[in-house]
Amino acid sequence: MGASLLLAGCGGGADTGSGSGENALPGVDQYLTAPCPEAAVKPATDKEFTYWAMWTADEPQGKVLQKAFKCFQEKTGVQVNVQWLGRKAYTQNLVPALNTDAVPDLFDQDVSKVGAAIVTPGGTQSVDDVFAMKVGEGGKTVKDVLSPSSYDFAQNKDHEGHNFMVPYTVQSSAWWFDKKAAGDVQQPRTMDDLVALFDKAKADGKAAISQDGDIPFYNMYFFTQLAERYVGAGGLNKAATDKTGQAWQSDPGFLKAATETAKLPKYFIDGWDAAKFPQVQQRWADGDSRYLYVGTWAPSETREYLDKQGTGTKIDYGSFQFPMPAGATHDTVEQMSIGFAVPRKARHAEAAKAFIAYFLNKDILSGIPAVADNLVPRADLAVPDDLKQVKAAMDDPKKEHVLQYDGIDGVAGGKWQTDVFDPADTALLKGQLSPQQFVDQLAVKGAEFWKNQS
Repeated sequence: MGASLLLAGCGGGADTGSGSGENALPGVDQYLTAPCPEAAVKPATDKEFTYWAMWTADEPQGKVLQKAFKCFQEKTGVQVNVQWLGRKAYTQNLVPALNTDAVPDLFDQDVSKVGAAIVTPGGTQSVDDVFAMKVGEGGKTVKDVLSPSSYDFAQNKDHEGHNFMVPYTVQSSAWWFDKKAAGDVQQPRTMDDLVALFDKAKADGKAAISQDGDIPFYNMYFFTQLAERYVGAGGLNKAATDKTGQAWQSDPGFLKAATETAKLPKYFIDGWDAAKFPQVQQRWADGDSRYLYVGTWAPSETREYLDKQGTGTKIDYGSFQFPMPAGATHDTVEQMSIGFAVPRKARHAEAAKAFIAYFLNKDILSGIPAVADNLVPRADLAVPDDLKQVKAAMDDPKKEHVLQYDGIDGVAGGKWQTDVFDPADTALLKGQLSPQQFVDQLAVKGAEFWKNQS
């Protein structure tokens, strides 16, 4: 959401704004001009706090946050000192700062990145107390309004079992297509069905898949999605943290997943491994390819791009999930929570935590779907039309929930991904490693990695 999330994706890899052209969402102005809700929690002593945002001010999420800052100051008298650092903030600003006393009072990231930050000296503090705070809707607390699946899972617990992040956005991923160009594509049931869609695209004279190959965590999607269906929630993470590396070879699901993954790159658009994000995603928006596999920020990002092009192009967004590969037994759906965390050394934690509770008020949080076209961890707020198919998959009780990439991007502070997984994964996609060689390399390099960590 590794440092990869910081470079791209999450509703803002490109330079985006809330949009005022044909693709602008209908509720943007209504949200931004609506009156401010009252704050149930008002800090007793803090009069300010510092927030390092993973967004930029002109992104849709930035616009929602600016409204929240204005309202919070109006209702509590507390000033928010924000630094709009963008996705690079995690590696360039936050992680180095946690070694010092010059930390923000609040920051936001996906839960795997926050979890990785905990291993840094200083780390973060428990936010368990925030869940008991009122959000300004009668007696409702943060815990009352949040969906348990958005925060109550092992990867959001520190060594003492405390929550370290409070979510405000939930994301998943999917295969995206334009219904006008591709027709009403149904959920493929098998990998053969999926490949048939790609063959049809090529027969229609289109590239089948747009893939921004310079983004490591975009390249991670294919193997991890398929592997999760063989090994289930926790299986990838268990293998990644296996000090011997042998799990990659002993569980046949990993080789099966690698074999299925290796069938996909021949359908990637020409130049996928040489372009700079978001060029290939934009080629999908321009109609050069039929399918795109990324997160639920795809409609928001591509809509903003098309608006800036000014060509009047509109996409009728459709999506579907990866099918179950042959022999797989886990019908999984991924979920990633993005939320707020408070550094252990924060000087104004009281105000920071009060702001978290305020942001989860429905009149503030409704800006995430209305302006940023993203999903939220409250079941009582709107689901953007573009994301209804993904949300249906996330809400399907028959599906097994798994953290995005099974959290392997947070292992060893992200170093396991960058040192062990990414080189092997890139080589597999480029055809430089066979599926068996890919699995063997993960085993050997994984064992070397953990030996060097001790």
